[in-house]
Amino acid sequence: MRETKQHQRRERRPLQPLTAQLLNDMALSYVARFATSAAKLERYLARKLRERGWDGDGEPDPRLLAARFVEAGYIDDAAFAQAKSNSLLRRGYGGRRVAQALGEAGIAEPIREQLRPSEAEARHAALRLAERRRFGPFANAPPDAPPDTAVREKQLAAMLRAGHSFDIARQVINAANRERATAWAAEFDEERDDDDF
Repeated sequence: MRETKQHQRRERRPLQPLTAQLLNDMALSYVARFATSAAKLERYLARKLRERGWDGDGEPDPRLLAARFVEAGYIDDAAFAQAKSNSLLRRGYGGRRVAQALGEAGIAEPIREQLRPSEAEARHAALRLAERRRFGPFANAPPDAPPDTAVREKQLAAMLRAGHSFDIARQVINAANRERATAWAAEFDEERDDDDF
């Protein structure tokens, strides 16, 4: 019964074809609700045009509309990329995963290159992932328990899928205890601080 009512409701409300004003309003609504890039807005508008059709003068141009929004300051690819990169690093993802997410969002290569995480950021992100997922020294196993090779291989594979380099993932997973893992992550911070002087 419920499915029938929902199905009837959908049939009664046909989607109105888009006009230039509706497309502009839809774009404004989208950028007001979501942090986005120009490419993501363009893909969203193209999808809506496919779904609803076009009833305006001439051909619609989602790329031009996205470019106008960039010019007006409603969209800033660099700010979006910085926020997305920081968010992923805080959640424990590595540089490859960050670059992949930014590429999918249509962020230009120079911006992606500029936001490549430093060695210190990569180490801290790996440590956060290990803590969150209870990998390596953060596992709930007793401290004197022998390492389980199969479990370590799965943890290493998960770290690699999260975008970390093999060397960084191996260092975190093979750390003897939490203190050594934390000290390993902080080593590069100290070297960088010395270079600043």
